[in-house]
Amino acid sequence: MATAVVIAAGVTGFLVLGGDKDDAASPEPTASAPTRTSGPTPTGGDDGRRGDEPKPVVPGWKVVVNPKRGIAFDVPAHWQRKDPDWASYVSDNKDPEDTPLVGFLAPAVLEEQWCTSDEDKNGTTENTPIAAAGSRGENGAKNTEEAARHNVSQWIYGGYAQPDRSKVKPGAVESFTTASGITGSVATATSVGVGKKGKCDTDGKGTAFAFKDSKGDFVSWTFHGVKGVKEEVPDATVRKILSTVRLTGGSARP
Repeated sequence: MATAVVIAAGVTGFLVLGGDKDDAASPEPTASAPTRTSGPTPTGGDDGRRGDEPKPVVPGWKVVVNPKRGIAFDVPAHWQRKDPDWASYVSDNKDPEDTPLVGFLAPAVLEEQWCTSDEDKNGTTENTPIAAAGSRGENGAKNTEEAARHNVSQWIYGGYAQPDRSKVKPGAVESFTTASGITGSVATATSVGVGKKGKCDTDGKGTAFAFKDSKGDFVSWTFHGVKGVKEEVPDATVRKILSTVRLTGGSARP
């Protein structure tokens, strides 16, 4: 396993050299939240994605591909794509094992160093991005509604609201069909009243779309980002990104 870096307050990223840690988060809710670790920024990212990758469906945007899951989506051109083997996750601040609550693979990040701080005064800075989006398998999910609801709630709790789950406010779960014809369930959640204990503390918002891949396995796409600041990604942009989610091989089952 390569070096880990923080890409958000409470959000950890690392290169996966084997294993399946993007799917390793427990399918059941836990009562805790994320560990803040950090290290040197890895090389890679946008420069590593070329060749026969799919073309974006939104003119002027760029495509993000998770080759392991066969999922693609588009993001605006100023977002940074991480390596296909880059995983990001949130974990419990109280968990010494840094066990993921939820994570995703091959993400795209908007302004990775939007806010930088050293809250614990240990000499190591942590970076908070404006937003990130990625995809993952949903091992253990019973249906798309459950997968979407649990996924987005874990991201908001782990990345923004912990240690107080009461600050996570789930939105409605609704049916959604992407432009490519994938039908699944979309769930949203926000954090409310987090407060600004540290320089980079802010409320967050998230959107998760769960569906079945061409093999009939449950998978998902998720967005999370800061909320209530001028740099916040508009909901219309989040929905536009979501609408581009597609499979890179085969076709989705309803």
